[in-house]
Amino acid sequence: MSEQAVKQSHPKGLWVLFGTEMWERFNFYGMRTILTLFIVNALMMSEEQSSIIYGGFLGLCYLTPMLGGFIADRFLGNRLCIMLGGLLMASGQMLLFFSASIFSSDLELARTLLYIALGVIILGNGFFKPNISSMVSNLYPKAERNKLDTAFTIFYMGINMGAFLGQLICPLIGDVVDANGARDIYAFKWGYLAAAIAMLIGTATFFFLKDKYVRTPEGRPIGGLPSKNVAEDYEEGESQKATFSAKSLVIACVTFVGLALVFKYFAGQNVIYSIIYASGLTLAGLIISDGSITKIERDRILVIYIVSFFIIFFWAAFEQAGSSLTFIANNQTDRNFFGWLMPPSMVQIFNGIFVVAFAIPFSILWDKLRAKGKEPISPFKQAIGLALIALSYFIIAYNVKGLGNSGLLAIHWLILLYLIQTFGELCLSPIGLSLVGKLAPKRFTSLLYGVFFLSNASGYALAGTLGSIMPATGDKFTKAKELGIDLQAVLDKTITPTAQQLQLLAENQIRAYNPTFAGFTISNLFEFFMVFVVLCGIASALLFMLTPKLKKMMHGVR
Repeated sequence: MSEQAVKQSHPKGLWVLFGTEMWERFNFYGMRTILTLFIVNALMMSEEQSSIIYGGFLGLCYLTPMLGGFIADRFLGNRLCIMLGGLLMASGQMLLFFSASIFSSDLELARTLLYIALGVIILGNGFFKPNISSMVSNLYPKAERNKLDTAFTIFYMGINMGAFLGQLICPLIGDVVDANGARDIYAFKWGYLAAAIAMLIGTATFFFLKDKYVRTPEGRPIGGLPSKNVAEDYEEGESQKATFSAKSLVIACVTFVGLALVFKYFAGQNVIYSIIYASGLTLAGLIISDGSITKIERDRILVIYIVSFFIIFFWAAFEQAGSSLTFIANNQTDRNFFGWLMPPSMVQIFNGIFVVAFAIPFSILWDKLRAKGKEPISPFKQAIGLALIALSYFIIAYNVKGLGNSGLLAIHWLILLYLIQTFGELCLSPIGLSLVGKLAPKRFTSLLYGVFFLSNASGYALAGTLGSIMPATGDKFTKAKELGIDLQAVLDKTITPTAQQLQLLAENQIRAYNPTFAGFTISNLFEFFMVFVVLCGIASALLFMLTPKLKKMMHGVR
């Protein structure tokens, strides 16, 4: 099947949503490439702080789709929410532009603008993200739902075409590093400006083309006001309205507060991460308590929940790209790429390149396997994705094992990591989007996409926690040596640093101790990467074992 044949077999509305999402992902991934480097180099925060901020930001970006999905399903519809979200995200990028323009004259104001900007982007993403995914699902009538895996793989290619462009252009103009490795910290603002312009292009694309192309086969507009929905929009016998009781809403609120307090005070999570984890569990319970849900619907929703739990570990590993892997690319990687010194923030670009290159082949693979009756069900594909990301970190762990404090990792190992992770991503992320579209009752579609994205949020929050336990890399030992401190001896506890030395290390954002995770001390990069191997490997094995049970619970949906 050629790319042209794939294109002709899907509605034109898919390509409108493809283009809209492409520009939105340019905006999001473009700013993501330079965010942590901007926080560390311009706003003068530590790598540990930046990893926590990064994880919290990404987590909240995938928490707010719960709100956006609810508002769309009940009040505004998908279309209005997408346009509102796009305008908010463009505004947030402009606030980052102003932050990056004034940090040298007013550091505190620049930091304040950073938090406001991230908040606006988080809210905008919440309106945008679940609703455009929901519209992709609604393009296909019941008889064509078997096309959704392929449709979402194509849609995912649009996501990563945007990611590729953002990861190319924003670092080129926003992360300017000369031949000696010196960074122009005043260039970050141009990366944020490019991201804002891209978001405005995406919003305009949707605004001008939605009425003509984003329609059902019968010609009715998709994603309008919920009050305009008709009986044909629902499956036979399906309830058209959720019926949450006052009692269930009160229980949900109390449960949310209780879980947030448990995560905060007993699990040691910060406020943002506690809210993310508590929200996911509370919303999942609220939906399943709806009085209109049938047994088959409940089983299918539970499949979404089970799969969502396992992909938390995928995103916790995958999203190291913007934090720990970027710091390693910056501090301990030979970035000479065919004679050109690649900016560290641009190394992430290979993920976008590989998705664009392999999305169509993967969609063709699923089509051919389906035609032969051999296509694996969605949870099995996602277990493969988890296994692949565990493999990628296993390879990188053994290649950093002998680096010591001064050795440099060859860039081709990071490129190989992104290639394997891309294959894992194509087995997991678009398939997960498709799975929600196939299993969710229509009255809960956007809300269940919100739940699905909450698993992403939890994964990103965990990514921030894990990124913050990365041990000291080569540049930290070099800087400590310049300060007259043997950092390795301090970490090994063979010497006890003086109060003055501790202050010097703190001022230069260098930890005087090895971090710990789950009771284990992480003393080198090998141990750090093996954390991801173990987490994703166990999650993959468990999901493989659960696949037969999940197949039964899907009641004929593949």
